[in-house]
Amino acid sequence: MGVTAAVLLCAVILLHGVSHGEPLVPHQPLRDLSYTVGTWSGQERPLSERIVQAVSVSDYTNRFYFADGTAPVQLYVGYYGSQKTGVTIHSPKNCLPGAGWEPVHSGSATIPVAGGRQIVVNEYVIQKDEYKQLVFYWYQGRGRVTASEYAAKFWMVADAISRNRTDGALVRLVTPINDNEASARARLVDFTQDLFSQLDEIIPK
Repeated sequence: MGVTAAVLLCAVILLHGVSHGEPLVPHQPLRDLSYTVGTWSGQERPLSERIVQAVSVSDYTNRFYFADGTAPVQLYVGYYGSQKTGVTIHSPKNCLPGAGWEPVHSGSATIPVAGGRQIVVNEYVIQKDEYKQLVFYWYQGRGRVTASEYAAKFWMVADAISRNRTDGALVRLVTPINDNEASARARLVDFTQDLFSQLDEIIPK
């Protein structure tokens, strides 16, 4: 806890010290993300204004993707043009319990994506009453994909100093666990592989 507090304190001090004059990086609007992802077809589900104000995103998309013969996948991407003004990305582990979902267990998943790359994402099982969902989420921006919230904050501070940039995005995928966790995990892995190359073109590097 002491180390974590020290890291966060240093982050606050460093961000305060370079908090003036950050240029806004041009970015393609998230609404331009295709509504066709592999065999999936998406539908936009706008968030309420109250939620948008609470998370303070610069841009976002919230969609449900459907494919024949399988459960849907919800995609949320929240983009922040700057995190120097006291507005930072919120971890889903903090937000989901506030919506009534209780954590069951968490871990990580390593997913091969286009170009011979592999990305590591957080894997999180949540439950409300008898309903269970599987969540994948990661932090993406400035050319990096990061699962760890602390690593994401470290690189944000490093890039604020070296590149005068703190922009970045949270990507979250959610799907119901209707039968077993293995099939839900396979569904999210497949969707992530179909999505990632498109998303990588939109989120600024």
